[in-house]
Amino acid sequence: MIPDFANKEYFFLLLVIPVMLYWYWRKRNNSHAELQISSIEGFETTSSASILPKLRHTLFVLRIVGISSLIIAMARPQSSTSWQEVKTEGIDIVLALDISGSMMAKDFKPDRLSAAKENAMNFIEERPNDRIGLVIFSGESFTQCPLTTDHSVLKNLFADIKSGMIKDGTAIGMGLGTAVNRLRGSEAKSKVIILLTDGVNNSGDLSPMTAAKLAQGENIRVYTIGVGTIGQAPFPYQDMFGNIQYQMVDVKIDEDLMKSIADMTGGKYFRATDENKLKDIYKEIDQLEKSKINSTEFRKHTELFFWYAFFGILLIVLEMALRYTLFRSVP
Repeated sequence: MIPDFANKEYFFLLLVIPVMLYWYWRKRNNSHAELQISSIEGFETTSSASILPKLRHTLFVLRIVGISSLIIAMARPQSSTSWQEVKTEGIDIVLALDISGSMMAKDFKPDRLSAAKENAMNFIEERPNDRIGLVIFSGESFTQCPLTTDHSVLKNLFADIKSGMIKDGTAIGMGLGTAVNRLRGSEAKSKVIILLTDGVNNSGDLSPMTAAKLAQGENIRVYTIGVGTIGQAPFPYQDMFGNIQYQMVDVKIDEDLMKSIADMTGGKYFRATDENKLKDIYKEIDQLEKSKINSTEFRKHTELFFWYAFFGILLIVLEMALRYTLFRSVP
């Protein structure tokens, strides 16, 4: 595998190599002296008895390779075959989910609550390193699951959610307030609430804006999601015989309130008009939060310059030793 180099600018020094090659070539071509002798008989025996003259270029090759190795060492070759993942403290996220009777409306397939649960669980799967908790609210609120990294337990508790678990209504302030309490004291780098509702605050003792101020004071970002089509949607109601029937009812979401909560806390408001839009919203929140947390991957570098430097010095020392010993008499 080709190593990385921390100081690639030193490769410019390799330009000295062609200069040295040219110098050596000129030197060899200009070093032919003439000597007049009557016979070469005595030289023939000596030349044939030694191969050193044939290996005279070896010294220059050793020098070139040695210098090249030293230049490579100066460029600091590094092995990056292994990766090390470094993560800061993750994000603490609380999902605050409206489970009021209107969440059974059929403008989502199969209904708003089921679509919200499915997309929330997909969101959880995409964030395995974060602590995530769950708060549900209707006419009142309570914690279905505290912050946990055991997402299998969280998803099982998600599956158990159904409309009618608590008295009906839409206590947005209570739901947000309970979520803030779950994050109070958290030492995570980032604290987030995802608040999903399909209605207007009409229950509870805590106003939504008061809860938003509490979130702001705890440096908690709140992403708000309004769920419901534009216009009318088939809402469930119970007839005189106890059967569930559906009638078209105007969709009323307090979007001004949802925007105000998000703006006050540094979050963002989204409107989900169908299940596909809701899916896109969760994906966008996922990406927004992944870009805010300092979770990085870097290559674990192993310095290799020592071996190149050692090899280069070894070749240069070898070249000098051979030049002044074995090749001393070779022109």
